[in-house]
Amino acid sequence: MSDGILEPLLPALAPWLEGRRWFDARYGGAQLEARAATVLGTEPPLLLHAVVSARREDGSVLDYQLLLGLRPDLPTRLAPAAVATLPTGPFQGWQVYDALADGALLGLLLRTLAGPGTDPGLRLERTGRYPLPVGLVPHPLSGEMSNTAVAYGGRILLKIFRRPEPGPHTEVEALHALTRQECARTPHLYGALHSDAPGAEGLVLGLIEEFLPDARDGWEEAVRQAGECMDGAGRTAPAGGFTAHAHGLGRAVADVHGALGKAFGRNRLTAQDVAEEAARMNMRLKEAAEEVPALARYTTRLGALFDDYARVAGRGSPVFAQRTHGDLHLGQALRAADGWRIVDFEGEPARPAAERARPQPVLRDIAGMLRSFDYAARTGLAARESGDPGQDGSPARRLRRRRRAHAWAVRNRRAFIEGYASAGREDPRCQPVALRAFEADKAVYEAVYESRLRPDRLRIPLAAVHRLANTAR
Repeated sequence: MSDGILEPLLPALAPWLEGRRWFDARYGGAQLEARAATVLGTEPPLLLHAVVSARREDGSVLDYQLLLGLRPDLPTRLAPAAVATLPTGPFQGWQVYDALADGALLGLLLRTLAGPGTDPGLRLERTGRYPLPVGLVPHPLSGEMSNTAVAYGGRILLKIFRRPEPGPHTEVEALHALTRQECARTPHLYGALHSDAPGAEGLVLGLIEEFLPDARDGWEEAVRQAGECMDGAGRTAPAGGFTAHAHGLGRAVADVHGALGKAFGRNRLTAQDVAEEAARMNMRLKEAAEEVPALARYTTRLGALFDDYARVAGRGSPVFAQRTHGDLHLGQALRAADGWRIVDFEGEPARPAAERARPQPVLRDIAGMLRSFDYAARTGLAARESGDPGQDGSPARRLRRRRRAHAWAVRNRRAFIEGYASAGREDPRCQPVALRAFEADKAVYEAVYESRLRPDRLRIPLAAVHRLANTAR
């Protein structure tokens, strides 16, 4: 019944797809091709699960996973989710819309995944003993995410990978291992989504994991407290704030690294391994400077940081590698009543899958979190500077806010590292050269990311690049 349903939709899907948060702007205007389609359900509304390929003129291809609803007529409440009207085929004249807006379809999706999985199409490959509950009320989560997440009844979380890749998948592998390790710092995994539909075989389409309904978003908490630190008329910044949380977060990250090390193993890198990684850092810097011209003035000094990292390893300073989180920042941390939870082990979405799965020094994750504290401080500062027009905008007040933002970031970066070291892991402060190199590499990555998706925030990683470049010899 799904034969030929997708092709007539492609012209209408292109502009809709380009308006999604998870769409890669580099593929704007690319030709869409139908790869796989499955219709779920026996009576309206029906759920169309599809995978389409965006192909650029240079031959590069990116796959996207879509969840679309099909109804003969669209109720008024679903009108904002409309995408197109099917022009031909067995559903000619039916309305096509974003399925995330329809709770009935999200319920159908969960029932399908909880079923025996004997029919061609979407299925859940279970990875543990936990039964999958059904009959739960769905609630799509909002926010700046490269994937789509739906919470069901405050108990489970369905994550749809909008840019699916062939397995094995880094997040599924990591959560499966952490679930077997009974790691208390991460949600447990129910299973991974696959499809037997022609064209979708081998793709990892998503996962289902434990949901933490009462946990607070680490990023939102940090930005709020950073902003509060900048308020007040006193000459000194308020004491306390987020530092105790930052310390606890450091311990939580150390626990996760310990569990990942036990699950996947840990090995010492040779001097040649480190030299090759430093060369990759320099290559990424060169490519980034071509895309973000503002980086060009820093290439020599940042290159010196990367070379210093290789030089120290060559002198015998040990560097160990293991499976890491891969994209660690405050938005990947949830603060529950009994402590922090670390989520989203997919890795940096702009990096190739093979690179995301490669064992890395844990300092990469630590550098990512240090960058995130800087982001939180600058985001809180920007909110204050562009806030209520009635606020005192005197130069003295602006300067005081900026000093407090810097102090907040420094204080919490220090607390995070102290917490990490207190959990019995290696003290990051003992490897300052490597840590600076990883932080610089992360800032370069951020500059490219922001230039593509959020150019108004490009100044944040560029400020970090400037600071780090000035630490080079």
